[in-house]
Amino acid sequence: MQATRLIVETNEHGQIIYLPPLSPGVRMEAIFFVLDEPPVSRQRQPPPDIAGKGRILGDIIAPVSDPDDWEALR
Repeated sequence: MQATRLIVETNEHGQIIYLPPLSPGVRMEAIFFVLDEPPVSRQRQPPPDIAGKGRILGDIIAPVSDPDDWEALR
């Protein structure tokens, strides 16, 4: 028995885009492994009891303390 690895791609309908030539007159067994799962397009939602209750009160990018107070920069 000889093993040959083929990687095939499918289009948006699940049809194989290109299949390379295979050996004529032989029986073959194919096992397909999905190499990369398509991304899940599910948006996360907060629990209903806290949804919409948050408020931004200041700058969310700047550090809370002065960088001169950071021990790592000394």
